[in-house]
Amino acid sequence: MNLIDQPSPNFDERANPDEIDMLVLHYTGMENVGAALTKLCDPAAKVSAHYLIDEDGTVYCLVDGAKRAWHAGVSWWRGHTDINARSIGVELVNPGHEFGYRPFPESQMNALIGLARRLTDRYLIPEENIVGHSDVAPTRKQDPGELFDWPLLAKNGIGYWPEKFKGIPPLGMSATMLLSEIGYDISDPDAAIRAFQRRYCPNAMDSKADGDTLAALYALYLQQAV
Repeated sequence: MNLIDQPSPNFDERANPDEIDMLVLHYTGMENVGAALTKLCDPAAKVSAHYLIDEDGTVYCLVDGAKRAWHAGVSWWRGHTDINARSIGVELVNPGHEFGYRPFPESQMNALIGLARRLTDRYLIPEENIVGHSDVAPTRKQDPGELFDWPLLAKNGIGYWPEKFKGIPPLGMSATMLLSEIGYDISDPDAAIRAFQRRYCPNAMDSKADGDTLAALYALYLQQAV
């Protein structure tokens, strides 16, 4: 892994570094790595992440893990709201939906897998807390998006993937209930369903809890409950 130190001034002190228990993945939504580095290191931008991974697999270290980077913004996961205080943020260079969204190259994904393994081991991050920006901010964000290879991460022991769908949930277990149990903010149920679909059912991002979405929700719920 090619690691480059590129310090960003955009951070503050964590109240309690021992609280780190989340990994949040983003895409940059910018045209190239140069533009992303400029923004993430610009004090006026007031945005940063701990790491940035270029499409060729180069990893830039921007903020020390002991510090609080400014990457998640207004967010919510499993009852917690100050996600920046308890997470490590990783940005992946990708134009995003605004500039020509495209799949994430193999070299980039391999670098992410190596980095994520190190981070999850170091901070003892549980699988249910490996999330995308859209998971923790479903009304505002859509990154890393429907082209991101979550199944590949899961095959490498990083995060959950519902391999075997077990049919629709029993009567009384609604989509919103399952979303809440998994960790999503359900104050806007349609946004929460869409965020879930973007990650687990990318061919059906219509905010409707159809059979496939319910099956995926129930399978993930059972997987996390083990």
